[in-house]
Amino acid sequence: MFVDRARILLKAGKGGDGKRSFRRSKGQPKGGPDGGDGGRGGDVILAADDGINTLIDFRGVYEWKAEDGEPGGSNSRTGADADARLIRVPPGTMVFGEESGELLADLGPGDSQVIARGGFGGFGNEHFKSATNQAPRNAVPGHPGEVVALRLELKVIAEVGLVGLPNAGKSSLLKTVTRADPKIADYPFTTLSPQLGIASLDRGRRLVIADIPGLIEGAADGAGLGHDFLRHVERTRVIVHVLDVMPPDGSRPADNYRAIRRELMDYSPQLAEKREIIALNKLDLLGSETEWPEAIKSLRAELQLGPDHETVGISGGIGAGTDELLDKVWHMLHDAEEEPEGWPKAQA
Repeated sequence: MFVDRARILLKAGKGGDGKRSFRRSKGQPKGGPDGGDGGRGGDVILAADDGINTLIDFRGVYEWKAEDGEPGGSNSRTGADADARLIRVPPGTMVFGEESGELLADLGPGDSQVIARGGFGGFGNEHFKSATNQAPRNAVPGHPGEVVALRLELKVIAEVGLVGLPNAGKSSLLKTVTRADPKIADYPFTTLSPQLGIASLDRGRRLVIADIPGLIEGAADGAGLGHDFLRHVERTRVIVHVLDVMPPDGSRPADNYRAIRRELMDYSPQLAEKREIIALNKLDLLGSETEWPEAIKSLRAELQLGPDHETVGISGGIGAGTDELLDKVWHMLHDAEEEPEGWPKAQA
Protein backbone atom coordinates (compact mmCIF):
# COMPACT_ATOMS: atom_id res chain seq x y z
CA MET A 1 0.00 0.00 0.00
CA PHE A 2 1.30 3.46 -0.90
CA VAL A 3 0.97 5.95 1.96
CA ASP A 4 2.35 9.43 1.40
CA ARG A 5 1.20 11.31 4.51
CA ALA A 6 1.53 10.65 8.21
CA ARG A 7 1.36 12.37 11.57
CA ILE A 8 3.71 11.22 14.31
CA LEU A 9 4.94 12.25 17.75
CA LEU A 10 8.65 11.96 18.54
CA LYS A 11 9.84 11.72 22.13
CA ALA A 12 13.56 11.99 22.71
CA GLY A 13 14.96 10.22 25.76
CA LYS A 14 15.12 11.81 29.20
CA GLY A 15 18.55 12.39 30.69
CA GLY A 16 19.55 10.10 33.54
CA ASP A 17 19.22 11.42 37.10
CA GLY A 18 22.29 12.51 38.98
CA LYS A 19 23.28 10.30 41.92
CA ARG A 20 23.35 11.37 45.58
CA SER A 21 25.97 9.21 47.22
CA PHE A 22 28.85 9.27 49.75
CA ARG A 23 31.85 7.00 49.98
CA ARG A 24 31.51 4.35 52.60
CA SER A 25 34.52 2.06 52.64
CA LYS A 26 36.89 0.55 55.14
CA GLY A 27 39.10 3.28 56.48
CA GLN A 28 36.79 5.99 55.13
CA PRO A 29 33.68 5.92 57.33
CA LYS A 30 33.01 9.54 56.44
CA GLY A 31 34.10 9.69 52.83
CA GLY A 32 33.19 12.58 50.58
CA PRO A 33 30.45 12.80 47.93
CA ASP A 34 30.86 10.41 44.99
CA GLY A 35 27.52 10.60 43.15
CA GLY A 36 28.02 10.56 39.36
CA ASP A 37 26.17 12.45 36.63
CA GLY A 38 23.37 10.90 34.61
CA GLY A 39 23.80 9.92 30.96
CA ARG A 40 22.26 11.80 28.06
CA GLY A 41 18.90 10.72 26.66
CA GLY A 42 18.73 9.35 23.13
CA ASP A 43 18.08 11.60 20.14
CA VAL A 44 15.43 10.78 17.54
CA ILE A 45 16.84 10.85 14.01
CA LEU A 46 14.96 10.64 10.71
CA ALA A 47 17.00 9.07 7.91
CA ALA A 48 16.13 8.59 4.23
CA ASP A 49 16.44 4.95 3.17
CA ASP A 50 16.51 4.08 -0.54
CA GLY A 51 14.84 0.76 0.23
CA ILE A 52 11.62 2.42 1.43
CA ASN A 53 9.10 4.11 -0.87
CA THR A 54 6.07 4.64 1.35
CA LEU A 55 5.14 5.98 4.80
CA ILE A 56 3.05 2.90 5.58
CA ASP A 57 5.21 2.03 8.63
CA PHE A 58 3.69 5.04 10.40
CA ARG A 59 0.11 3.96 9.77
CA GLY A 60 -1.44 3.31 13.19
CA VAL A 61 1.83 4.03 15.03
CA TYR A 62 1.75 7.58 16.33
CA GLU A 63 4.38 7.71 19.09
CA TRP A 64 8.07 7.01 18.49
CA LYS A 65 10.35 7.20 21.54
CA ALA A 66 14.08 7.01 22.22
CA GLU A 67 15.54 5.43 25.36
CA ASP A 68 16.36 7.39 28.51
CA GLY A 69 19.92 7.92 29.70
CA GLU A 70 21.13 5.82 32.61
CA PRO A 71 21.28 7.41 36.07
CA GLY A 72 24.61 8.22 37.64
CA GLY A 73 26.15 5.76 40.06
CA SER A 74 28.21 5.80 43.21
CA ASN A 75 32.00 5.82 43.06
CA SER A 76 31.74 8.76 40.62
CA ARG A 77 30.30 6.62 37.85
CA THR A 78 28.61 8.52 35.02
CA GLY A 79 25.49 6.91 33.60
CA ALA A 80 25.68 5.64 30.01
CA ASP A 81 24.26 7.77 27.21
CA ALA A 82 21.26 6.22 25.46
CA ASP A 83 21.51 5.22 21.80
CA ALA A 84 19.76 7.40 19.26
CA ARG A 85 16.46 6.15 17.85
CA LEU A 86 16.84 5.94 14.06
CA ILE A 87 13.60 6.14 12.13
CA ARG A 88 13.83 5.32 8.44
CA VAL A 89 11.68 7.17 5.91
CA PRO A 90 11.58 7.18 2.10
CA PRO A 91 13.73 9.67 0.18
CA GLY A 92 11.60 12.68 -0.67
CA THR A 93 10.02 12.92 2.79
CA MET A 94 9.30 16.48 3.88
CA VAL A 95 9.12 16.99 7.66
CA PHE A 96 6.87 19.76 8.99
CA GLY A 97 6.21 20.90 12.54
CA GLU A 98 2.61 19.97 13.32
CA GLU A 99 1.77 23.22 15.08
CA SER A 100 4.00 25.73 13.31
CA GLY A 101 3.79 24.27 9.83
CA GLU A 102 7.52 25.04 9.49
CA LEU A 103 9.55 22.83 7.17
CA LEU A 104 12.09 21.17 9.46
CA ALA A 105 13.75 18.86 6.95
CA ASP A 106 13.54 17.81 3.31
CA LEU A 107 15.23 14.43 3.19
CA GLY A 108 16.80 13.37 -0.07
CA PRO A 109 18.65 10.08 -0.69
CA GLY A 110 21.20 9.45 2.06
CA ASP A 111 20.11 12.42 4.18
CA SER A 112 19.50 12.24 7.92
CA GLN A 113 18.67 14.82 10.57
CA VAL A 114 18.22 14.95 14.33
CA ILE A 115 14.63 16.08 14.87
CA ALA A 116 14.23 15.62 18.64
CA ARG A 117 17.23 15.96 20.95
CA GLY A 118 17.67 13.91 24.09
CA GLY A 119 17.83 15.58 27.49
CA PHE A 120 21.09 16.15 29.32
CA GLY A 121 21.88 14.03 32.33
CA GLY A 122 21.50 15.56 35.77
CA PHE A 123 24.50 16.36 37.98
CA GLY A 124 25.38 14.04 40.82
CA ASN A 125 26.25 15.46 44.21
CA GLU A 126 29.99 15.13 43.51
CA HIS A 127 29.55 17.89 40.94
CA PHE A 128 28.67 20.36 43.70
CA LYS A 129 31.66 19.64 45.95
CA SER A 130 33.71 22.70 46.84
CA ALA A 131 35.98 24.02 49.56
CA THR A 132 33.00 25.58 51.30
CA ASN A 133 30.58 22.72 50.61
CA GLN A 134 32.41 19.48 51.22
CA ALA A 135 29.34 17.32 51.76
CA PRO A 136 26.70 18.43 49.22
CA ARG A 137 23.52 16.44 49.44
CA ASN A 138 21.81 17.75 46.35
CA ALA A 139 21.64 15.93 43.01
CA VAL A 140 19.82 17.05 39.87
CA PRO A 141 17.20 15.01 37.97
CA GLY A 142 17.82 14.39 34.27
CA HIS A 143 16.45 16.92 31.82
CA PRO A 144 13.48 15.83 29.69
CA GLY A 145 14.02 15.12 26.02
CA GLU A 146 12.33 17.12 23.30
CA VAL A 147 8.80 16.15 22.27
CA VAL A 148 7.99 17.07 18.67
CA ALA A 149 4.73 16.56 16.80
CA LEU A 150 5.32 16.19 13.07
CA ARG A 151 3.50 16.01 9.78
CA LEU A 152 5.28 13.93 7.16
CA GLU A 153 4.64 14.34 3.44
CA LEU A 154 6.24 12.20 0.78
CA LYS A 155 6.93 13.60 -2.67
CA VAL A 156 8.16 10.93 -5.03
CA ILE A 157 11.73 11.52 -6.23
CA ALA A 158 12.15 10.69 -9.90
CA GLU A 159 13.93 12.31 -12.80
CA VAL A 160 11.04 11.74 -15.18
CA GLY A 161 7.31 12.05 -14.52
CA LEU A 162 4.71 10.52 -16.82
CA VAL A 163 1.55 12.63 -16.94
CA GLY A 164 -1.63 12.38 -18.95
CA LEU A 165 -5.30 11.54 -18.76
CA PRO A 166 -6.44 8.24 -17.25
CA ASN A 167 -5.93 5.37 -19.70
CA ALA A 168 -3.44 7.31 -21.80
CA GLY A 169 -1.15 4.29 -21.47
CA LYS A 170 1.33 5.54 -18.87
CA SER A 171 1.30 2.34 -16.81
CA SER A 172 1.82 0.16 -19.87
CA LEU A 173 4.70 2.38 -20.95
CA LEU A 174 6.31 2.19 -17.50
CA LYS A 175 5.94 -1.58 -17.46
CA THR A 176 7.53 -1.86 -20.89
CA VAL A 177 10.60 0.28 -20.24
CA THR A 178 11.25 -0.72 -16.59
CA ARG A 179 10.74 -3.67 -14.28
CA ALA A 180 7.87 -1.96 -12.52
CA ASP A 181 4.62 -3.91 -12.48
CA PRO A 182 1.76 -1.43 -12.04
CA LYS A 183 -1.81 -2.70 -12.17
CA ILE A 184 -3.19 -2.17 -15.67
CA ALA A 185 -6.84 -2.23 -16.72
CA ASP A 186 -9.32 -0.31 -18.83
CA TYR A 187 -11.04 1.98 -16.36
CA PRO A 188 -10.36 5.44 -14.91
CA PHE A 189 -7.74 5.86 -12.19
CA THR A 190 -6.20 2.44 -12.64
CA THR A 191 -3.11 3.85 -10.94
CA LEU A 192 -4.08 5.16 -7.53
CA SER A 193 -0.55 5.90 -6.36
CA PRO A 194 2.71 6.93 -8.03
CA GLN A 195 4.65 3.98 -9.40
CA LEU A 196 8.44 4.08 -9.71
CA GLY A 197 10.61 2.20 -12.15
CA ILE A 198 14.20 2.30 -13.38
CA ALA A 199 14.84 2.19 -17.11
CA SER A 200 18.32 1.05 -18.22
CA LEU A 201 19.22 2.48 -21.60
CA ASP A 202 22.62 0.85 -21.71
CA ARG A 203 25.56 0.34 -19.39
CA GLY A 204 26.00 3.46 -17.30
CA ARG A 205 22.76 5.15 -18.37
CA ARG A 206 19.55 4.77 -16.44
CA LEU A 207 16.47 6.83 -15.67
CA VAL A 208 14.20 6.86 -12.62
CA ILE A 209 10.66 7.22 -13.93
CA ALA A 210 7.43 7.85 -12.01
CA ASP A 211 3.98 7.08 -13.39
CA ILE A 212 1.83 9.84 -11.90
CA PRO A 213 -1.87 8.87 -11.55
CA GLY A 214 -4.16 10.10 -14.31
CA LEU A 215 -5.36 13.66 -14.07
CA ILE A 216 -8.72 15.08 -15.05
CA GLU A 217 -10.03 18.58 -15.60
CA GLY A 218 -10.36 20.32 -12.25
CA ALA A 219 -7.46 18.39 -10.68
CA ALA A 220 -5.74 21.62 -9.64
CA ASP A 221 -8.89 22.43 -7.63
CA GLY A 222 -8.91 18.98 -6.05
CA ALA A 223 -11.15 17.10 -8.51
CA GLY A 224 -10.44 13.41 -9.02
CA LEU A 225 -7.11 12.54 -7.44
CA GLY A 226 -6.23 16.25 -7.62
CA HIS A 227 -3.67 17.62 -5.19
CA ASP A 228 -2.95 14.20 -3.72
CA PHE A 229 -0.78 13.37 -6.70
CA LEU A 230 -0.13 16.54 -8.66
CA ARG A 231 2.46 17.39 -6.02
CA HIS A 232 4.47 14.26 -6.87
CA VAL A 233 5.31 15.76 -10.27
CA GLU A 234 7.06 18.67 -8.54
CA ARG A 235 10.18 16.58 -7.88
CA THR A 236 10.68 15.52 -11.48
CA ARG A 237 13.03 17.32 -13.85
CA VAL A 238 11.40 16.29 -17.13
CA ILE A 239 7.75 15.61 -17.90
CA VAL A 240 6.75 13.05 -20.50
CA HIS A 241 3.22 13.96 -21.52
CA VAL A 242 1.55 10.75 -22.74
CA LEU A 243 -1.34 11.17 -25.20
CA ASP A 244 -3.67 8.49 -26.51
CA VAL A 245 -3.79 8.78 -30.30
CA MET A 246 -7.34 7.35 -30.31
CA PRO A 247 -9.02 8.20 -26.97
CA PRO A 248 -11.94 5.83 -26.25
CA ASP A 249 -14.26 8.77 -25.54
CA GLY A 250 -13.74 10.18 -29.03
CA SER A 251 -11.88 13.28 -27.80
CA ARG A 252 -8.96 14.78 -29.69
CA PRO A 253 -5.37 14.26 -28.45
CA ALA A 254 -4.62 17.97 -28.83
CA ASP A 255 -7.61 18.93 -26.67
CA ASN A 256 -6.58 16.42 -24.01
CA TYR A 257 -3.07 17.84 -24.04
CA ARG A 258 -4.35 21.38 -23.50
CA ALA A 259 -6.61 20.23 -20.67
CA ILE A 260 -3.74 18.66 -18.71
CA ARG A 261 -1.48 21.61 -19.44
CA ARG A 262 -4.09 23.91 -17.89
CA GLU A 263 -4.22 21.76 -14.76
CA LEU A 264 -0.45 21.84 -14.41
CA MET A 265 -0.40 25.61 -14.88
CA ASP A 266 -3.24 26.19 -12.41
CA TYR A 267 -1.54 24.03 -9.80
CA SER A 268 1.92 25.55 -10.21
CA PRO A 269 3.33 27.77 -12.98
CA GLN A 270 6.81 26.49 -12.04
CA LEU A 271 5.61 22.94 -12.58
CA ALA A 272 4.13 23.82 -15.96
CA GLU A 273 7.47 25.24 -17.10
CA LYS A 274 9.39 22.00 -16.61
CA ARG A 275 11.02 20.58 -19.70
CA GLU A 276 8.67 18.32 -21.60
CA ILE A 277 8.49 15.65 -24.27
CA ILE A 278 5.16 14.70 -25.83
CA ALA A 279 4.72 10.97 -26.41
CA LEU A 280 1.88 10.19 -28.81
CA ASN A 281 0.96 6.71 -27.65
CA LYS A 282 -0.90 3.63 -28.94
CA LEU A 283 0.09 4.30 -32.53
CA ASP A 284 -0.35 0.57 -33.22
CA LEU A 285 -4.11 1.27 -33.17
CA LEU A 286 -3.71 3.13 -36.45
CA GLY A 287 -2.88 -0.06 -38.26
CA SER A 288 -0.14 0.69 -40.74
CA GLU A 289 3.11 2.22 -39.52
CA THR A 290 3.02 4.49 -42.56
CA GLU A 291 0.30 6.48 -40.77
CA TRP A 292 2.43 7.18 -37.72
CA PRO A 293 4.44 10.14 -39.08
CA GLU A 294 1.26 11.79 -40.34
CA ALA A 295 -0.39 11.47 -36.90
CA ILE A 296 2.61 13.13 -35.25
CA LYS A 297 2.72 15.85 -37.91
CA SER A 298 -1.00 16.55 -37.46
CA LEU A 299 -0.66 16.82 -33.66
CA ARG A 300 2.31 19.18 -33.92
CA ALA A 301 0.44 21.39 -36.37
CA GLU A 302 -2.67 21.54 -34.21
CA LEU A 303 -0.64 22.46 -31.12
CA GLN A 304 1.53 24.85 -33.12
CA LEU A 305 4.70 23.39 -31.68
CA GLY A 306 8.05 24.89 -32.54
CA PRO A 307 10.84 22.84 -34.15
CA ASP A 308 12.63 22.39 -30.80
CA HIS A 309 9.63 20.98 -28.95
CA GLU A 310 10.16 17.21 -28.87
CA THR A 311 7.35 14.89 -29.98
CA VAL A 312 7.84 11.14 -30.20
CA GLY A 313 5.50 8.50 -31.58
CA ILE A 314 5.33 5.33 -29.50
CA SER A 315 3.32 2.27 -28.67
CA GLY A 316 3.97 1.56 -25.00
CA GLY A 317 2.14 -1.75 -25.15
CA ILE A 318 4.49 -3.29 -27.74
CA GLY A 319 7.57 -1.18 -27.04
CA ALA A 320 7.68 0.61 -30.40
CA GLY A 321 9.49 3.95 -30.27
CA THR A 322 10.36 3.61 -26.57
CA ASP A 323 14.13 3.45 -27.13
CA GLU A 324 14.00 6.74 -29.01
CA LEU A 325 11.87 8.28 -26.25
CA LEU A 326 14.26 7.23 -23.47
CA ASP A 327 17.27 8.46 -25.45
CA LYS A 328 15.67 11.87 -25.94
CA VAL A 329 14.78 12.07 -22.25
CA TRP A 330 18.34 11.15 -21.28
CA HIS A 331 19.83 13.87 -23.46
CA MET A 332 17.27 16.40 -22.27
CA LEU A 333 18.23 15.72 -18.65
CA HIS A 334 21.96 15.91 -19.24
CA ASP A 335 21.98 18.69 -21.80
CA ALA A 336 19.87 20.66 -19.33
CA GLU A 337 22.80 20.65 -16.91
CA GLU A 338 24.86 22.51 -19.51
CA GLU A 339 22.08 24.62 -21.04
CA PRO A 340 19.84 25.81 -18.20
CA GLU A 341 18.55 28.77 -20.19
CA GLY A 342 16.62 28.90 -23.42
CA TRP A 343 15.11 25.40 -23.39
CA PRO A 344 11.73 25.37 -25.15
CA LYS A 345 8.80 25.49 -22.81
CA ALA A 346 5.62 23.47 -23.28
CA GLN A 347 2.67 25.26 -24.84
CA ALA A 348 -0.40 25.73 -22.67
